[in-house]
Amino acid sequence: MDEVVERQIDQLLPSEENVDFKLLGEEDVMALIEQCKEILQTEPNVQPVPAPCTVVGDIHGQYHDLAELFKIGGRCPDTNYVFLGDYVDRGYYSVECVTLVVAMKVRWRDRVTILRGNHESRQITQVYGFYDECLRKYGSASVWQSFTDLFDYLPLAALIENQIFCPHGGLSPSIENLDQIRQLERVQEIPHEGPICDLMWSDPEDREGWGISPRGAGYTFGQDITEQFNSANGLRLIVRAHQLVMDGYGWHHDKGLVTIFSAPNYCYRCGNKAAILEIGDDLATDIIQFDPAPRRGEPHVTRRTPDYFL
Repeated sequence: MDEVVERQIDQLLPSEENVDFKLLGEEDVMALIEQCKEILQTEPNVQPVPAPCTVVGDIHGQYHDLAELFKIGGRCPDTNYVFLGDYVDRGYYSVECVTLVVAMKVRWRDRVTILRGNHESRQITQVYGFYDECLRKYGSASVWQSFTDLFDYLPLAALIENQIFCPHGGLSPSIENLDQIRQLERVQEIPHEGPICDLMWSDPEDREGWGISPRGAGYTFGQDITEQFNSANGLRLIVRAHQLVMDGYGWHHDKGLVTIFSAPNYCYRCGNKAAILEIGDDLATDIIQFDPAPRRGEPHVTRRTPDYFL
């Protein structure tokens, strides 16, 4: 089975010799999804991760840039990865991106951690591109249905060496400690409110306390909230994604929290750099920025101005 999945990964991931990549057939994708679901059912809401590892932020269907990321950060299993979610929507290759990440999880389950982002949702993917892409590439909604069923099983956060907390979005006024996250019933569509919603949707802000989020879901939270949470849980850092930052990364709250965004030139028009975060054996952090990969075969279209809040 490992050899089959490795062949699929090679088919999906361009190399120096082979710059093209091929979509997997529907049967192969469905089989990978089922294998991945079996693995995710054994993982807790807060997945423990050993160091060293490399943390990846939003990808959003930008497949050439994901391939570039592996050139810079290293291929698995030589590099251990933590993906913070938002594999799909907005880019042209959501199917390829999420299939590759799932295949990597199936092949190297102990070296790859995949978390849920706010776009790993039935409701969001019907609006922002993944549903339409599945329909276009597979001729029916069945692949979309299977992937969105799988998304319900994705862990809500990772915890690196008990000291670095990694959600997709941010904190929640309903959550004071990690045990509260561990006790949530995660196998469901992302709710419109409550702690699971907040973990996916919230953002740090230059403020004190909690604020109403302009996204319409989750909250904004200030430095005092970050410091209280880190102190109560013995954390040295929160690493999250979810927000476009022009340098690919952004430190917040006196370096108690960092945003990592891994989709360069987001929506093919924002002009931002991307970044990944390497965490060493000693938990030292090293941010590596990268630019968009050369494009092949992507349609040249004028897209509407993206809604930054999603």
